[in-house]
Amino acid sequence: MTLLYQWLEKAAKDQGNNKAVVYRDNYLSWRGLLHRVDRRAQELKSIGITKDAWVGLMLGNVPDFVILALAFSKLGTVVVPIDPTTGSRELELMLQAAPLRALVTRPRGSEGSISASGTSVPIATATRSKPLKGAPPPPVANPTDAAEVRRRLQGTLLTCSIYKREVRKVPGDPIAVLFTADSLGDPKGVVRTPATTNAAFANAQTALGLTSGDTFLVASPLFHAYGWDLGFLPALRLGATILLEEETSGRRIGKILRDHETTVFPGTPVMFGELARLPTAKKLETPNTRFLSSGSKLEASVADEFAAAWGVPVLSCYHATESGIVAVDRDGKTPGSVGALVEGMEVRITVAEAPEPAPAAAPPAAARKTKAPAAKVAKPAKASALKPQVVGKDGAIWLRSKSLATTAVGPFEITGKPKGPVGIGELDKEGWLRTGDLGHVDKHGRLTLTGREDDIVKIEGKRVALGEIEGCLEAFAKVKQAKVSVVSDPLGGPTVIARIVLQGKCTADELIDHCARNLAPYKVPRRIEFLDAL
Repeated sequence: MTLLYQWLEKAAKDQGNNKAVVYRDNYLSWRGLLHRVDRRAQELKSIGITKDAWVGLMLGNVPDFVILALAFSKLGTVVVPIDPTTGSRELELMLQAAPLRALVTRPRGSEGSISASGTSVPIATATRSKPLKGAPPPPVANPTDAAEVRRRLQGTLLTCSIYKREVRKVPGDPIAVLFTADSLGDPKGVVRTPATTNAAFANAQTALGLTSGDTFLVASPLFHAYGWDLGFLPALRLGATILLEEETSGRRIGKILRDHETTVFPGTPVMFGELARLPTAKKLETPNTRFLSSGSKLEASVADEFAAAWGVPVLSCYHATESGIVAVDRDGKTPGSVGALVEGMEVRITVAEAPEPAPAAAPPAAARKTKAPAAKVAKPAKASALKPQVVGKDGAIWLRSKSLATTAVGPFEITGKPKGPVGIGELDKEGWLRTGDLGHVDKHGRLTLTGREDDIVKIEGKRVALGEIEGCLEAFAKVKQAKVSVVSDPLGGPTVIARIVLQGKCTADELIDHCARNLAPYKVPRRIEFLDAL
């Protein structure tokens, strides 16, 4: 068994019949959850899932996700949560990086994996008609990619597919792999170990004062590190109540906040903006609330409107898949910043030298689709020892902590200390992570984020490389050139806009359909503009 199941056993012993998981009108006690997990683990073992195997969970925020993650943990496997809306190419890259012995999915197709459009795509054969610029070569099918066993899990509509794949060995006795995007937009699997998981929980507990008496509303996806780190993990470790919700409409979230006296709610600025505009909004009387906003900038207007409508502050938060919670504005009075660093986290701000100008013949889009050059940086300094001339000046943000993952899998892998210049998402020889974020620390020690070193943006709290979307559009035969940007507003959140130069007749619907077949839904442009030249 791994760490997560050990936490479950302790919670069941300490909390007994107290509520563990609440979903709609149903709930499981901690003893009931342990019983369900043990039964499911026995079933999974009987169909060939053994210790050290990598297993995928392609589910949303439902009780089965929690039960299966803990059942796999009992068997000593590596849990790999995957977004059910993942596009076919991205899923192929994930499966190459994380050779899954098993994949649990909802019934959305007969064979293979599920594409972004909801159609069935054979595993390891789904590719684009034209490869993306800067992308690795398309995967090659092989006989071992066919499912050895495909079985319906007892009492559910879930399908568990078993594949003939060798166990992948990575350092640190991993317990989970959480996917994000690297600087090119390709999937990057961050390997979590018992040591980094314990450290990430300790950082969150200390910063937020979490206890077993808290009630966690987890509407942010469990397959995303934000929902995993600030919802699932602390509630499991403390034996607190988890309120699971897949629907993120303001009306539904507002009802749960009122009915269940939620104390911890990791959300996004878009969620809080919608809640602030609800006509049914009324002040909450729940004490010691910690409503966290992350994924994109929290506008002061949204924070003020929510506090006025609901009577509780929104705490701006900085969270990274590689490290867990980094900083939080604990008093909620400075939403423009992400607050002070949590205990156990170090930061350094370095100013990169100006890059050499690109050759005149190279188009701007091509530069965005190549790996960002490593910046030459100054001598590192701890946040507590920043030199006066650094305070208040923007620069590249580097992090160091015991919670920092040192291994990642994917097209852009991290398995040790770099021998050359440190790229975005890599660690240097002293254990500092180059996050790719830009920002500064003020004289009060508060961290403010101001941008990125690359073209990564956050859409619905998930990392997206604009170059990936541009590459997808330019892979369409009738598109000559594409440029993608993101327009944000405090109420509607970020919107992807694509500007297109055509080399043949084409409609906006054709391009959107093409993107929907190859990209996750949140990456698909919401508006297409046709131009004569960019």
